[in-house]
Formats: sequence, C-alpha cells, structure tokens
Amino acid sequence: MPCLAALTLIACSRGKKQANPAMAMMMMAVPVRAVPAVSSDVPLSVSAVGNVEAITTVDVKSRVAGQVLRVDFTEGQNVAKGQLLFEIDPEPLKRQLAEYQADLVRDSALEQQARANVVKDEALVKQTHASADRAQALAKEGIYAKEQTEQVVETAESAEASLDADKAAVDSAVASVKADRAKLAETQLQLDYTRITAPISGRAGAIAVKAGNLIKDNDAALVTLLQMSPIYVTFGLPEQLLADVRKYDAEHPLLIQATPDGEHTVTGTLRFIDNSVDNTTGTIKLKAEFENADRALWPGQFVNVNAQLSLEHNRILVPSRTVETGPQGKYVWVMNPSNETVTMRPVQVLRNYTPPKAGEQAVIGDGLQPGEMVISEGQMRLMPGAKVRLLQQPTQLSKSDSGGAPGAS
Repeated sequence: MPCLAALTLIACSRGKKQANPAMAMMMMAVPVRAVPAVSSDVPLSVSAVGNVEAITTVDVKSRVAGQVLRVDFTEGQNVAKGQLLFEIDPEPLKRQLAEYQADLVRDSALEQQARANVVKDEALVKQTHASADRAQALAKEGIYAKEQTEQVVETAESAEASLDADKAAVDSAVASVKADRAKLAETQLQLDYTRITAPISGRAGAIAVKAGNLIKDNDAALVTLLQMSPIYVTFGLPEQLLADVRKYDAEHPLLIQATPDGEHTVTGTLRFIDNSVDNTTGTIKLKAEFENADRALWPGQFVNVNAQLSLEHNRILVPSRTVETGPQGKYVWVMNPSNETVTMRPVQVLRNYTPPKAGEQAVIGDGLQPGEMVISEGQMRLMPGAKVRLLQQPTQLSKSDSGGAPGAS
C-alpha cells in the first residue's frame, strides 16, 4: 500500500506539470526590448519617380552658309548667354556688302541728279507756260502768227513732258536707293550671323562640326545647349491626389524634394500642373522647379520625388516592426510597467512614415496613447498576460528607432 500511494503521488505530480505549460510560460519572464509610443507632427506626403529635364533646350544652328572659321568653346563647357560659339568665314559677305554700298552711292547720286532735273524742269515749265499764254493772247490780237504761237505752245508741252519724265526718274532712283538699303541691311544681318553666339546660358553638348567644315544655313544643329539652372523635375501622381495637390498649392507653395543619388536631397517648388489627367495611366503630370546651383540634378536623370501635401499634428508613432498582423488585424504588445506583463492591443495603422535619418514608423490612428511601452523585440515568445523582463531601459524615439541607437530597436 505505501508503494501504491507513492506511485499515485508521482503520477499526479507529472500530470500537473504537463497540464499547465502556458502557466509555466507566464510565470517565466520573457526577455524583451520596448520603446515608448510618441506623439509627433507627421507630414502627409506622397512619393513618385521623376525625370529631370532642362527648362530650355536650344539646338544651335547656323543662319548662313559658309566655312567654319573657328570653334570658340569646348564640349561640356558651361557657356553664358551671348558668348561666342562659332565663327563663319565673313569675307564673301564683306565683299557683297561693299558691292551694295557702291550701288547705294551710285543710286543716291542718280536720285540727287533726278531731283535737280525736276527743279530745273519745273522752272522751265513755268517759263514756257508764261510764254505760251502771252503768245496766245498776242495771237488773238493778230500780233503773233499762228505758226509762231503753236511753236511756243509745243515748247511748253515738251517742258511738261520732260518734268514728268524726270519725276519718274526720281521715283525710280528712290526705289533703287531703298532696294540698296534693304540689300545692305540684309547683308549686314547675314554678316552678323557669321558670329554664332549662345542664345541662353547653359551647358554645351557634343560639337557636330570642326573648324574648316562647310555648313549650310538652317541645317543640322551645330551643338545643343541645355539650361542647367534652374531646372525641372517632371513626375506623375495618381488623379485621386489632384484635389489635395491643388488645395495645398493654392494655400502656399508646394515644396517638392528630389533625391538623385539616394542620399542627397534637394528642395524645389511646384510650378506646373497639367491641364488634363492621362486616362491611360490615371495620373496627372506635374513639374517642380529646382535652383540646381550645385548641379545635383542632371537632364535625363531619374530621381525619387517626395511631395509634402500637409502636416498632421499629434499623431502617435511606433516603429513599424512593433506592429504585427493577426486574424483580427493589426496589433502590438503593450507592456504594463506596474506588474511587467504584456497585453495584446489592436491598433489602427493609418500608414507608414519614414522621418529623415530614421527608421520606418507606423502612424497609429487608434489603440495607443503617448508614453505607452510597446514591445519592439521578443514578440514571438509572448502571449497575453506573460511576464517580461526588459533587456535595456527604453529610450526616446529620437534616440532609438529614429536614430538607430543600439538597444532601441
């Protein structure tokens, strides 16, 4: 009987140990790390991929045909507006200009001669008309013979014809002078075009011709200039955000951040919203202008774009890794500092947010209060009511997850 009682006692003891593993886990403190939920202002921003493009692109072409005398810049050089780029041989146009100048001198002299003839003819017409009038009066009195009177009248008519001819000569000479002046102006303009200058300030691309090459007027581009500062970044956003973009842009300038290399961020301002939505992609095209004095942005480059649409105040933030997903949705483990136990707390996650130089944060809409301790490591061994043991004292968000300090993860 004593042996039977001993066996029964041993069996009961083993049954109790196997019946409550959960109780045993609750009694044993689980090592964890925790961070406090914090309240912070959170920007509501959207991200996209943008393409850098020059505000102004100019294909530099020659307006005159001829031989390239010299190239006065190098490929890839930053050039200023008005700077000499190419010079075309001006000698043929200089000779033509001298020809037209001689024509102008000649035709101007002819004009002066024609005007002098008109003055002389006008005096002669006046004189012959007076003689004709007197002869006709004397002929009526029988003093002048008919033949003599007719001769005087013919002389007056001849003087009028000469006057008309010389007036026509004046008109012709004036027209010739005008034509000469027009040819001179055109040739001078063509001569000016032999010096090809930069129409904008920008960066030069590849040079298509060398000194000595013969070129045609208005032919292929000699070089392409791109304006580098300021510069555009073009990107698209979903049409659902159009109302927010327009509202925010109407209130104050919408700042756009571009990250060309994954680290260096530059800030610009929204300058353009397209007048229609692309119905094939459901996006609206926007352009932001960047000063780009340091040439961080390069035409044709793809960059990450971030647009801050608004600033939400007093949002609850916890590291994204503290949030887990269960059958009922999102939840976190919250530590009760008074008895060092944990509770599974359902939370509403609005979105994720990554502060500058910080780890990704979950923006909590409901379920947490500022200061509550949220388990950040060791969640896999937890169950509701389990006791925990902090491996390290919790630190503030700015020194923990946001800054990546050890022990705050």
